[in-house]
Amino acid sequence: MPSTAARALAHLLLPAECLLCRALLSFSDADRLVCRVCRHRWRPVTRPWCERCGQPEPLFGACRICAEWPAAFTRARSAVWLDEGPRHAVHALKYGGLPRIADDLAEAMAALRPPADEASVLVPIPLGARRLAARGYNQSERLGRALARAWERPLAADFLTRVRETATQTALTPAARLANVAGAFRARRSLPERFTAVLVDDVFTTGATLAAAAEALAAAGARRIAAVTFGRAAVPDFT
Repeated sequence: MPSTAARALAHLLLPAECLLCRALLSFSDADRLVCRVCRHRWRPVTRPWCERCGQPEPLFGACRICAEWPAAFTRARSAVWLDEGPRHAVHALKYGGLPRIADDLAEAMAALRPPADEASVLVPIPLGARRLAARGYNQSERLGRALARAWERPLAADFLTRVRETATQTALTPAARLANVAGAFRARRSLPERFTAVLVDDVFTTGATLAAAAEALAAAGARRIAAVTFGRAAVPDFT
C-alpha cells in the first residue's frame, strides 16, 4: 500500500478524473471513479412505492410487477433511478472493465441495509460461464462484496449457479423476460431457516431475473428472500 505522501505526489503529477463528468477528483476521492457531485446527482428511489417490490405504482389495485413472485420473495429495493449518470456507471461496471466502480455504486446502496435484527446473507445473481469468461468477473458479485463489507454481513458468492445461458434481456417484453430466465438458476445447497437471502444485482427493470433466482432459492428451502439493486429502470409500457 503506497504511503500518503506517495499517493499525494502521484495525485499531483497525474490527477484522477471523474469517469462521468471528467472533473478532477479531489485527493480524498482520488481512489474513486465517480466524483461527489455526480454521486449527489443520482436520484434516489423514494416512496410511494409497492411495499413488496419497491416499484412506484398507483396506490390501488394489485401491483403488476410482483403479483406472480414466489411467496418467500417479500422485499426488493433499489438505490437510484437509472438516469443518464447511473446508467453510464453501470455500463462501466458491466462492459467497461472497471470492477472497482462497484464501491461507488455500493455506497449508494448502503441505505438499503436489512434490519439490524435480521440475520441475512448476500447472494449475488450469477453470470453464465460464457459471459463470466468474457467479462472476467461478475458485476453482481463485486457489488455484493462491497455491500458485505459495508453491512458486515456474510456473502455467499457461490450459493446460486446459472444452469443455462440466457439471451440479453434489454429488448424483451416483461412476459418474454420471465420466459427467458425461467429455470435459469439453481441453488447449490439449502439455506438455514434463520437467514434471509438478500439477492444482489446491478439493475431492476421488471424483476424477472430476481424472481427466477428467488424461485431457485425457494425450491432449496429459503423461507425469506429479499433483493437489492443499484439502479431501477423505468418500466417501459409494452401494452
